[in-house]
Amino acid sequence: MPAWLLGSLRGYRRSWLRRDLVAGLTVWAVLIPESLAYASIAGVSPVVGLYAAIPALILYPLFGSSRHLVVGPMSATAALSAGVVGGIVSSGSGDFPAYTAGLALAVGTLAVLAGLLRLGFLANFVSEPVLKGFIVGMALVIIVGQLPKLFGLEGGEGNFFQKLWAVLTSLQDANGWAAAVGGLCLALVLVLRRTAPLVPGSLAAVVLGIVLSAALNLQDRGVAVVGDIEAGLPAPNVPDLAAAADIPLLLSGAAGVMLVGFAEGLGAAKTYARRDGYRIDADRELAGLGAANLGAGFLNGMVVNGSLSKTAVNGGAGARSQVSGWTVAALTVLTLLLLTPLFADLPEPALAAVVIAAVIELVDVGGLRRLYDVNTAALTTIYGRAARADFICASGALLGVLVFDTLPGLLIGVVLSVILLLARTAHPHVAVLGRVPGGQWVDLAREPGSSPADGVVVVRVESGLYFANADAVQERLLELAAADGVHALVLDAATVPSVDVTAAGMLRDTAAELRARGVELLAVGDVGQVRDVLRRTGAATVLNRLYPTVDAAVAATSPGEGEAAGDGAARR
Repeated sequence: MPAWLLGSLRGYRRSWLRRDLVAGLTVWAVLIPESLAYASIAGVSPVVGLYAAIPALILYPLFGSSRHLVVGPMSATAALSAGVVGGIVSSGSGDFPAYTAGLALAVGTLAVLAGLLRLGFLANFVSEPVLKGFIVGMALVIIVGQLPKLFGLEGGEGNFFQKLWAVLTSLQDANGWAAAVGGLCLALVLVLRRTAPLVPGSLAAVVLGIVLSAALNLQDRGVAVVGDIEAGLPAPNVPDLAAAADIPLLLSGAAGVMLVGFAEGLGAAKTYARRDGYRIDADRELAGLGAANLGAGFLNGMVVNGSLSKTAVNGGAGARSQVSGWTVAALTVLTLLLLTPLFADLPEPALAAVVIAAVIELVDVGGLRRLYDVNTAALTTIYGRAARADFICASGALLGVLVFDTLPGLLIGVVLSVILLLARTAHPHVAVLGRVPGGQWVDLAREPGSSPADGVVVVRVESGLYFANADAVQERLLELAAADGVHALVLDAATVPSVDVTAAGMLRDTAAELRARGVELLAVGDVGQVRDVLRRTGAATVLNRLYPTVDAAVAATSPGEGEAAGDGAARR
C-alpha cells in the first residue's frame, strides 16, 4: 500500500474504536441538520447536502492527513457555490442541481491536480485577516439570505444591503406562524449552545420544528416545509450540463471555491494536529479535498470542505482517527435509507434558524476589533495608513463580499494584502541605532537611554533589500550620512533576511558616493545568503568588507583600527 494512502489511520489501536464510534454518533447528530441547511444555502434540495456528505466522509480519510477533520457541506463554500452556479444558470431552474454537482467535480479536479503539483502553499495567499473578513461578510450575506425564510417573506435580489432593505420594508407582510416557529427554533439552538453545549442544538431545533409542524398543521397556515425527500442513495453519474461551453465558467469559479475551502479546512486540520502532536501535509489535504469533491459531484451532491465546527465536535467527543468519519458516513446512509420521511414536514423557518445559528458565531466583530488594535504610534509613524494593513485587508474583503459578491470580495482582500505588503516593504523603516550600557545596539527612537556613536551613524533596515525598496533605502542612507560631523555610516545588515542584485548594486553605488563626500560606509553582515550576494556582486569589497558585529564595525572607523578589524572580518 502506498505510504500516502490511509496515512491518517496508520498506527491505529483497537482501544480507540469506542471513542471513534461515540464521536461519530455525536457528529452525525450535528451533520444531518446542518447538511440539509447548507444545501438550501447552495440553492438546491436539502437532501443534496446528505448526498455530498457520504462520499466526502468516506473518501477524505483515504488521502488526507488529518485524524480529526470532518469534511462535508459548509456555509461559506455553499454560498460560493450558489454564486458561481447562479452566474451560469438561473436560480431554481432544472439545470441548477446538475451545475451544482458539476461545480463539485470542477473543484475536485482542480484540488487533485494542485495536490499532485504540490501546490499546498497556495493557502498562504489567503491571509488570516483576509479570510476573517471574508468569512464575516459571508456570514452576514447568509444570514440576510435566510431572513425571508425565517419570516415567511418573498425576499429580494441584489447585494447584502439590497436584500436587507427588501426584508426591512416588507416585515409587515411576515407570516406570524413562520416567524414564531423560526424564532423559537433559533432561541432553542442559542440557549442550548450556552447552557448545554454537549446537546446537539441543531438536531433539537429540527426535531422541534417537525413536532410543531405536525401538531399545528403549519403547512395549512402558510408555512413552507421541506416537502417529500426521495429515500435511498442516488446512482453515481456525471452531471448533465446544458452546454459544454459552460465548463470553463465552472472551472474559473471552482478555483476560488477550492482556495477558500482548502484554507478553511487546512486551518481546522492544523488546529487539532497541534493539539495531538502530529503533522498535516498540505498537499495531501488538497488530494483529500479533491477526492471528497469528486465523490460528491459524482453522487449528485455539492461542494464540500473541512469544517472547523464539526471537527471541534469530533475532537471534543474523543475521536482518535478517521474511523469516526466513516461512522458518520454509515449513519448518514441509514438516514437516507430509513429516516427521510421524517424531514418532509420540517418547516423552512426551522431550517433557516439552524443556518443562522450555525453562522452567527462567524460574525466575529471582536476579531475585527483586535485586528484594528494591532497598531502603535511608532508603527503609524513608520508605515502611515498601512500600519493597520491586516484590518484594512479584512475590511476590504468584508465590504467586497457585502457589495460585490463572494468571489470578488475574496479577490479584493487578496489584492489589498499584496498591495499593502508591497507598500510596507517598498518603504522600510531605517532605524538609527544607539548603544545601551549592556552593549546591545537598539533603536534610538524606542530606547531614549541609548547612546549614538560619536561621528558614526549606525542604521538597521527592518526589511529585506530588493529592487522595490533599493531607491528608498539609498535616499535615507544618504540623508543620514549628510548630518554634521558624520565620518562613517554603519549598516547593520545582520538582521536583513535577503538582498538581491539590484540592492547590492545600490549599496555599492552608495558607498562610492559617500566616499566621495569623505564618509565611509561599512556593513555588518552575518546572514549567509546576504554575505554571499554582497561578495559575489563585489559590494562587500566597496563596503570596506563585512564585519561580524556592530562594535567591530564602529571600532574600525577609529584611526589605526580599521585595517586590523577589516582583515578579521574578511576572513569570516
